[in-house]
Amino acid sequence: MKTWMRTVGSYVMVALLVIGGVMLAYGRWSDPIAYADAALATGDIGPALDAYAGAEERFDALPPLKWLLPGEYNRVVANQLRILYYMELYDETIERAARAPAGADAHFWAAAASFEMGLSQEEEGPSARLQWFGRAQQELMRALDYTPDDYDIKYDLELALRITDEMRRLDEPSELMKKLLRPRGEGSERRLVG
Repeated sequence: MKTWMRTVGSYVMVALLVIGGVMLAYGRWSDPIAYADAALATGDIGPALDAYAGAEERFDALPPLKWLLPGEYNRVVANQLRILYYMELYDETIERAARAPAGADAHFWAAAASFEMGLSQEEEGPSARLQWFGRAQQELMRALDYTPDDYDIKYDLELALRITDEMRRLDEPSELMKKLLRPRGEGSERRLVG
């Protein structure tokens, strides 16, 4: 009986040692993620973006970890997209979202960047703006496929649809369009979603 208890005890001790070692290794490996989260929380977005990029490189170096830790990987990529968007690097946000793992976050940030590109294309004419708003609609519809109950995505999709329909209907912006596409300085601050 004592031999049996020693054997079980030995297996439990070895298992606890291995689990502890794995947890320590993960803690050290994920240091860039923790640093990036802390930098983002303090508003230091440059170092946060660099740290998230470094964390993504670590995931790229060990692809099975993308499968084992999908939540962490998706969070790293989504936060990069969020930072790029708020730095107003819309082309880079769209490009990076195209390479991101499939999910609502990538499509949402691509849609937000496309929408901003449509707003900034005033001098290019209505067809360029319609193209960007149409892309925003497509990205938001894809995001809804992943999170059908997300109110923010539904609201943004409704806004993009209304703007696109109004632009197609009229050659010249109506009063509704002028309200929906008000200049940046007017109205409330951009909302933070993420």
